Amino acid sequence: MSDLTLERTFAANPETVFSYVTEEENLLKWWGPEGMTVPEYVLDLTQPGPWSSVMVNAEGERYKVTGEVVAVDPPHSVELTWAWHDENDARGHESRIRFEVTPNGSGGTQFRLIHAGLSDDEAAASHTEGWTSALRKLEHIAN
Repeated sequence: MSDLTLERTFAANPETVFSYVTEEENLLKWWGPEGMTVPEYVLDLTQPGPWSSVMVNAEGERYKVTGEVVAVDPPHSVELTWAWHDENDARGHESRIRFEVTPNGSGGTQFRLIHAGLSDDEAAASHTEGWTSALRKLEHIAN
């Protein structure tokens, strides 16, 4: 199993950043790597329950991922499970994500994304690349 942790500092206050990482209308502004669209989704991470999204790249390839929101502590953290589906819609290996939001002492926010339990180092590297790209989009709206 492999884990990854990514951290960012945002100018926006913690409550605003928490809304960016939990509320569907805000998640859609940054969810998925750059160049991807999200035509199908259930992305309310404000309360426990199922979530899903289908990301589509420029070539039309579809990538489905689903999970459960398992814990929400506004405006501090949200935890969810994460698993990709294959071409037959079978759900694969499940990992776990935690978004942590804390004040940074200057009116802004320290944000931490922890993606734990990835199947191997290759999956961790691929997810690091994807999350880094998505977080660039989040940086544009939270700074």
